[in-house]
Amino acid sequence: MPKLMMGSLLISLIWLVVMMAISATAQTPILDTTGQPLRRGVEYYIKPAVNNSSGGPFTLIDRNGSCPWYVGQENLTSDRGIPVTFSPFVQAENVVMLSKSFEVEFASGGATNCTQWTRKWKVSTETDPVTESRLVVTGGNGTVSNYFHVYQGPEVLNNGSYGLRWCPAEVCPYCRVNCGFVDVLVESGKRLLALKDDSAFPVVFERA
Repeated sequence: MPKLMMGSLLISLIWLVVMMAISATAQTPILDTTGQPLRRGVEYYIKPAVNNSSGGPFTLIDRNGSCPWYVGQENLTSDRGIPVTFSPFVQAENVVMLSKSFEVEFASGGATNCTQWTRKWKVSTETDPVTESRLVVTGGNGTVSNYFHVYQGPEVLNNGSYGLRWCPAEVCPYCRVNCGFVDVLVESGKRLLALKDDSAFPVVFERA
């Protein structure tokens, strides 16, 4: 067999393997703490994977007495937090899949005076001057900044935990954005969600 043909065949095989791996990842459902897939519109609490000093469930945070409110954690593991719902980017998908984009929105609970703002999560477009980080806030509707995905990497614990990441390549393949992992940043006793370059905060999903 000519070398050129063998080379083309090898490249084709490598490409097929890569595409199969991507497809397998895209078909991996995210599981809640009972082992059931996360579903569109169902309410879940997002909680730390380790029950220690890493704070409590995710909630709305009044950071500075003005709108919008921020996404963060309860300080105590005993606090209940506010449940969220997930809306996959692909309208036909009703199960949240690994590495597939979705919107996150706080459900009812946690009264705020920000009636003009949605409860959807959103990554700040600018770096916060105080924390020097891009924080996760509420607001917006269906923009690139609103889409997150679930991530599993070496820094996420091997106990059924996951990490969250903002990198909307599925939503906007040609956008040039500075992606980041969702981690926790403590500011004046308040635990805020912020983007980090190298690791994600390990979480689990508990049905409300």
